Amino acid sequence: MTFDTVVGQGSITNTLKNAIRNNTLAQAFLFCGPRGVGKTTCARIMAKTINCLNPTENMEACNECESCRAFNNNASFNIYELDAASNNSVEDIRSLVDQVRIPPQIGQYKVYIIDEVHMLSAAAFNAFLKTLEEPPTYAKFILATTEKHKIIPTILSRCQIFDFKRITVDDIAKHLAFVAQSEGVNAEPEALNIIAQKADGALRDALSIFDQMVSFSGKNITYKDVIDNLNVLDYDYYFQIVDHILQGNTSDILLILNDIISKGFEPQHFVSGMGNHLRSLLVCKDAVTVQLLEVSEQLRQKYLAQAQACPLPFLIKALEINNQCDIDYRSANNKRLHLEIALLKMCALCSQALTMPTAQAQPVQMPQNRPAQQPTPLTAGHDPLPLPQQATQQPTPTMTTGHAPLPPTHNPNPIQTTTPQPSNNSTIQQSTAPVSTGSTSAAPAQPIVRPRGTTSGISVNKAMQQAEQKAEEKEETWDKAFTQENLSAAWNEFIDKNRKEYPAFTAAMGKYIPKANGNEIQFNVDNLLFEQDAKAMDSLKTHLKNVLHNNQFKLQLIKMERPAEIEAYTDKDKFEKMVEERPYLRTLQTELKLEGDL
Repeated sequence: MTFDTVVGQGSITNTLKNAIRNNTLAQAFLFCGPRGVGKTTCARIMAKTINCLNPTENMEACNECESCRAFNNNASFNIYELDAASNNSVEDIRSLVDQVRIPPQIGQYKVYIIDEVHMLSAAAFNAFLKTLEEPPTYAKFILATTEKHKIIPTILSRCQIFDFKRITVDDIAKHLAFVAQSEGVNAEPEALNIIAQKADGALRDALSIFDQMVSFSGKNITYKDVIDNLNVLDYDYYFQIVDHILQGNTSDILLILNDIISKGFEPQHFVSGMGNHLRSLLVCKDAVTVQLLEVSEQLRQKYLAQAQACPLPFLIKALEINNQCDIDYRSANNKRLHLEIALLKMCALCSQALTMPTAQAQPVQMPQNRPAQQPTPLTAGHDPLPLPQQATQQPTPTMTTGHAPLPPTHNPNPIQTTTPQPSNNSTIQQSTAPVSTGSTSAAPAQPIVRPRGTTSGISVNKAMQQAEQKAEEKEETWDKAFTQENLSAAWNEFIDKNRKEYPAFTAAMGKYIPKANGNEIQFNVDNLLFEQDAKAMDSLKTHLKNVLHNNQFKLQLIKMERPAEIEAYTDKDKFEKMVEERPYLRTLQTELKLEGDL
């Protein structure tokens, strides 16, 4: 009856009321959106309000004037409704155009409401277009449709478009509570919330379901009656299954699933509901996303409580498993087994997530009365001596919990050079590691740098010096003699293996054959740019060294001299060249007396 009774479309109703107040109404309006969101209702309220003789300050119809009474009694001659789904021909539109010529008798405007306007034929749209382009000042057109994309652009460009949105679950539940209170019906909030969810954003569907429940339950609507009448699976099943998954009770999960199927619910319906339940738990993990949960306040608290017990990685992985189960459900031969396997996967997943932290949470205590380890002297240029068998059998002290480890050094292979020695001290002592350099004087002591809780007797700095000194040693000398055949085979093998990685380099290698001259490999090149490819040259030398077992060879590049440049041949030069090969051409020229350019 009024704009205030329209649910969930506050921005549109405010815009229409302001247009009426400021007398800035357009000639044509297009109301589009999903079903049951109030498009036709807003059209009727607007038609009634703009013809009201005494509108209120809030731009609502007074319901007392002659125009409002005629509208309430469905006897108004100023408002015409046309259902385009059943009246979509050209004749129907021509009849409407004829009525437009008659001005209103009572009120200011004649309003034409065309519902489901997208059902008009192309010819009907064209017949209606001329009237829509140049309508009388007293004519207003309100078009309503659920499929705006089917309306031709010439019509859209002449309408003021209002997009109606889906009504939220909270708005529908609040309106149902208002209706229940107005009609003297006692309804539980959870029951109204289930009705709102079942309506899927359409208030008209929600009111139809509410009327159905009143007929079923009378004046007392309970949650149990709603789920029984609408064939909705109780959310308690999902809470119970998730609790059993967290506890690893596979047998209870299978029994609950059997109970659900025995009550006549389709297993895929359960899969869809399980996905929504896991999604609700996921949004409850963060206080920012809790607002995405469209449930009653009592149910919201249950979701928040269960979400605290579910690890975030488990919820994400369980959603992935449930989604894959939903995708593959139709193609599965044994659908029940397919669903049971998905639930067992979730159960096994949670069991792993719960057992892993327990195994890693056991603290490692430092052994008491541990003998301190003394460093073993090192000789420069020699590898450290191996540890004695008796020392290696002793337990290695590990780092106690609560201590941060020392950051790793750049040395990938730290050298362990210490052997445990007995000591009467109960604590670990820090000492220096003397290093023998071949002279009689001892090296000055260096401070030990090692992680807390370890028993390394040599400093990390000393180990790094030993590793660097070992890396600087020369590689083993290979001087095995090789023949020309060995060199050619190794050369061709490198070309075959690296043709894709070094295309230009290997192409240049294939032009000439290298020659073996003792430990010298001579190779002809067109230009010295060949040796500037450092990466390819290193790869070639490494390959030859490994294949020929010789690292003493030298690769000598010899630049080939290019032949002198030849000037362009004239036609006479070409003929003289041909005569050298075929002398009879000269006889042919003489007999035929061919001079010309020749």
